[in-house]
Amino acid sequence: MKKKVDVEIFGEIYSLKTDEDSEYVRKVAAAVDSSMREIAQKTHSFSSARISVFAALDLADKYFQMKKDYEELLKLVDSKNRHK
Repeated sequence: MKKKVDVEIFGEIYSLKTDEDSEYVRKVAAAVDSSMREIAQKTHSFSSARISVFAALDLADKYFQMKKDYEELLKLVDSKNRHK
């Protein structure tokens, strides 16, 4: 059953409906908020829309880097298991 979780991102309150654990949703929102605030601190003249896009790009980059690292780790483990 979906529940409502209120989160604050970059000074705005968002009411989200989710099946996920409330604490998990808050952690995700905090990561987005942190990324946006870090970008805003470095680039004072950007609009919140541009900051949102740069934060999305930053988080997507981190996701794909971690996915690549994970896939490489799986290959390494698989290779080691085959040579036993």
